[in-house]
Amino acid sequence: MIKSELVQIIANKNPHLFLRDVENIVGAIFEEITAALAAGNRVELRGFGAFSVKNRPARTGRNPRTGEAVEVEEKWIPFFKTGKELRERLNMEDERR
Repeated sequence: MIKSELVQIIANKNPHLFLRDVENIVGAIFEEITAALAAGNRVELRGFGAFSVKNRPARTGRNPRTGEAVEVEEKWIPFFKTGKELRERLNMEDERR
């Protein structure tokens, strides 16, 4: 699912809202999650999961084409851990088949 599909599903379930308002709401949610992660905070959506950032320290890597050593800079990466309810729903055998 892409962002525009999510917006359309939410708009269809809430006909009293204008499509542009739903787009603004979804955009605001994503922006707040992004801002919190950029500030180094953790974002937890109960039953769904938690977003956080993890540090990958600087290291020496290899260029796969030439084999020469390359210095890879330190970086921060987003990390998502599923919540218990989501994990249980994904692993329900009867419902998925």
